[in-house]
Amino acid sequence: MPKRTFRIREGEPLLDIASYGRGAPRETGGLLTPGQLEQIQRTVRRTPEAVVKVLPRASHDLKAVGKHLDYIGRKGELELETDDGERLGGRIGKDLLDGWDLDIDDVRRQATLAGTNGRKPPKLVHKLMFSMPPGTPPGKVLGAVRNFAREEFWGQHRYAFVLHTDEAHPHVHLVLKAVNEQGERLNIKKATLRRWRSEFARNLRLLGIEANATERAVRGQCVKARKDGIYRASLRGDSVYLRGQVEAVAQELAKGKLQFEPGKANLVSTRNEVRRAWIAIGDILIRQRQPELAANVRRFSDQMPPPLTEKEWAAAKLAEGPRNPRAREGPIR
Repeated sequence: MPKRTFRIREGEPLLDIASYGRGAPRETGGLLTPGQLEQIQRTVRRTPEAVVKVLPRASHDLKAVGKHLDYIGRKGELELETDDGERLGGRIGKDLLDGWDLDIDDVRRQATLAGTNGRKPPKLVHKLMFSMPPGTPPGKVLGAVRNFAREEFWGQHRYAFVLHTDEAHPHVHLVLKAVNEQGERLNIKKATLRRWRSEFARNLRLLGIEANATERAVRGQCVKARKDGIYRASLRGDSVYLRGQVEAVAQELAKGKLQFEPGKANLVSTRNEVRRAWIAIGDILIRQRQPELAANVRRFSDQMPPPLTEKEWAAAKLAEGPRNPRAREGPIR
């Protein structure tokens, strides 16, 4: 089973949650570092989680990228801020494409792909979204993304970003040129996203906003985050996917019971490993004379909800009844 890890902050080691179930790492003398203690405190306090997502579509051709830039600028209603500090208003999609030389990148990659059996060309841009829960000051979210982007991409990859406040959770769309100024392509991996999310949370904290970055399993969550389109539809209460899922579960329940899901065993195994790790961390905290935090860790571990598959989650929502129609949709972030 792969290790469950989350980053404390740049330059410090990863807190490997799985390894603590087998004994603390020797590099730290069996003790937790100050950065790890801070991470644990944020997690057991259930500090709001920062979100960084890569939006999957419309990143491979010039026309689609231009449309996306105009879309996130709300067709000229919102100003986009660029990597050089300019604020651009109006329908600026084509202007940015020209300024970033994406047409040249497109010609090069098409030539590279000649004779490759119709394989989809690599992305011209990466479409990122940074968000925080409702109630977070939008200006601080924008400032954290601005600082993150400057640290991570300035002088390497061209980018532009804009704040959206038309939904309950403030979020920033950032469009990042996939090929940097030296002609090297950025490929975003899971480890890249984990690091970006941690750095986004760190920048929020520097601006006075409580923010955390841990994996769902570490927090005791089992249901995967919804794809962006499903999530947005669920907010409106009209997700066809989630409605279909609930209806299928209702049919199975009407026949007597839910059909077995193979992933259930993995969920239980992961939960057991995570709980063993938290218990081991609690023991280390006692040795470090942190009894209050150790008690909070034990309480956090004991209060984790039972691991549920998506079907079981939907069945639980059905059992709650129709008191809140949107609760049945249950958007997960």
